[in-house]
Amino acid sequence: MLHASTKQISIGLLALRVGIGCLMLVHGVQKVMGFREMSGAFPDPIGIGSKLSLIMAIGAEVGCSVLLVLGLGTRLAVVPLACTMLVALFVVHAEDPWKVKELAAIYLLVYASLFLTGAGQYSLDHCWLSKRKQNEASES
Repeated sequence: MLHASTKQISIGLLALRVGIGCLMLVHGVQKVMGFREMSGAFPDPIGIGSKLSLIMAIGAEVGCSVLLVLGLGTRLAVVPLACTMLVALFVVHAEDPWKVKELAAIYLLVYASLFLTGAGQYSLDHCWLSKRKQNEASES
């Protein structure tokens, strides 16, 4: 039986993070570019107003996607992204057919997986943690 090495797993996590982060970033940038047109009619599924709902979606889709690509605060960054997908899947598109909901479900699955695995060794999270461990070891 073949087992993936830590390096192979980290390369897979890097590809997953960068790929899914860039794909979601496109959604966020489209919202930024169309902010004026969208702000009055953007879905308001949690009752905070269309404009604030749009701002929160942009914050997650742009800000957290950039963090995800960098592997910086990965487990924290996927939480707003996952929440956005939960709302899209179960509230905004609740009555839509599966083919409309499917993309949100796929994103949600990836975010849940990254929450469980972390960013891998090719990330700023790993660099920061390694330096922190080195500093603690040198202080001992």
